[in-house]
Amino acid sequence: MIFITAKFRIKPEHAEAWPEISREFTEATRAEPGCLWFDWSRSVDDATEYVLVEAFRDDEAGAAHVGSEHFQNAGKTLPAYLVATPKIVNFTVPGQDWSELGEMAVEA
Repeated sequence: MIFITAKFRIKPEHAEAWPEISREFTEATRAEPGCLWFDWSRSVDDATEYVLVEAFRDDEAGAAHVGSEHFQNAGKTLPAYLVATPKIVNFTVPGQDWSELGEMAVEA
């Protein structure tokens, strides 16, 4: 799978509204057949920083995402709300889901 993590620094005046601002893009991406997950989190240290954790089934699914109309639209509209270009880490890793963190196993 393609595993991606990206940090978005939002202009302070738009930070509270970011989930709604990005909602259409988020929902369209989650509906893609090759999207495994597409989840936003907000930093506990910086209220203007959102972290996106996303995964796609394979290279074909990743290419379909980047080529999609909603991705193209997001590339045109979302930067107006950002302080800087998002930072990204992108890797292809084996598997199709999260692995368990064995060092913190929860006993039933």
